[in-house]
Amino acid sequence: MDFSILSRRQFATAVMALAGLAAPLSPLRLPVSAQGTPPPGFTPLFNGQDLTGFRGGDTFDHRKLLAMPPAERDALIAKWTASMKEVDPKTGKPHWYFENGELVNDGFGAYATTEKDYGDFELLIDYKTVPKADSGIYLRGVPQVQIWDSTETEKFNIGADKGSGGLWNNSPGAPGKDPLVKADKPFGEWNSFRIVMVGSRVSVWLNGQPVVQNAVMENYYDRKQPVPAKGPIQLQTHGGEIRWRNAFVREIGADEAAKILSTPGESAFKPVFNGRDFAGWSGPIDNYEIVDGALRCKEQKGGTIFTEKEYGDFVVRLEFKLPPGGNNGLAIRYPGKGDTAYEGMCELQVLDDHYEQATNSKIDPRQAHGSAYGMAAAARGFQRPAGEWNFQEVTVKGSRIQVELNGFVILDTDLSQAKDFMANSPHPGKDRARGHFGFAGHNDPVSFRNVRIREL
Repeated sequence: MDFSILSRRQFATAVMALAGLAAPLSPLRLPVSAQGTPPPGFTPLFNGQDLTGFRGGDTFDHRKLLAMPPAERDALIAKWTASMKEVDPKTGKPHWYFENGELVNDGFGAYATTEKDYGDFELLIDYKTVPKADSGIYLRGVPQVQIWDSTETEKFNIGADKGSGGLWNNSPGAPGKDPLVKADKPFGEWNSFRIVMVGSRVSVWLNGQPVVQNAVMENYYDRKQPVPAKGPIQLQTHGGEIRWRNAFVREIGADEAAKILSTPGESAFKPVFNGRDFAGWSGPIDNYEIVDGALRCKEQKGGTIFTEKEYGDFVVRLEFKLPPGGNNGLAIRYPGKGDTAYEGMCELQVLDDHYEQATNSKIDPRQAHGSAYGMAAAARGFQRPAGEWNFQEVTVKGSRIQVELNGFVILDTDLSQAKDFMANSPHPGKDRARGHFGFAGHNDPVSFRNVRIREL
């Protein structure tokens, strides 16, 4: 097929037909169309006429904004919005205005910020700027996908010579910090971004070239915590004129997100559950059942079932679904008998994030989902609602465990350093170097599917 003769809409349709749900990770560039014509599945980010759907914003932690008393939050947003709409007395124009369907910023005023908060999404947007400009796009309110003058020698020492598109606020040397290639066009020409964000993971294409590939975006406001699960898209102002057009966004659902997250390195993983029977598994398998290709603990049953094979260092990918208040666990380096939370390296909790509300009971932070039970607490707030499938990847290497839930790293800990144990109960198995992988049921119908392991 000759893609060069297709319109943007036709091109997108062809790409999605060829690649299915994997289309968001295709490196192909969507060509520029007439202003305001979104590809299938996308909606315009702005209407080309006024700032409907936008408010003012700043470099401000979105979690803190949401935690403010409503009156205080509304007053701060009103202040930012007034700054965004302020008229420059020299030009007689506001800092943000539309011209021929293009959103123009004179380099000043608060940031144009979507009123809507986004979770996982794909963003298409074109920009054109001027020499010595320095701008960016904030994702879920977090800075930023960088835009700047790649010829400005004064900023070569901070990376301008590498070009635009990198996650500039990542730590030095971290993946995504610097773009993989310099893809900026000369001044006076339009540049096109394609940005896919799933969980904390971001991929960026600039003018059709991949400049960031599946990199974790660090939380500028608190690097010990993942970026928020939801937040606004912000267009930054930074002292130089910038124009925006063809801004279209598409929200990404759970099934597609799981496919995107599982694409890197997937060929190296081997299924350990076939979706039909318990071949290759041991333990109290009569307490579990297979429903629609998923392994599920029977209600009011439990116990730890485990792979017949043992593992040392490995990565496991799986999907799980919880009922309200659901409780289960991943058995890590389980010896085949006893309580995996203590006799195995650990039990990684599989627990409804709203367990307290569902059961009217309190838990220790080291009992929350993704935690190494009783030893290390995971970050919370990144599960999908009860009844929906979640994607999780766990890496076990030596004494270190990392848990990534729906694209967010919620635990990264070295169990050899664990000294403070819940209820002062030691975990004699925490230094175990090898064992089985399994599921530790606790009476609730928690389901698992697409379970596969890559040995390291």
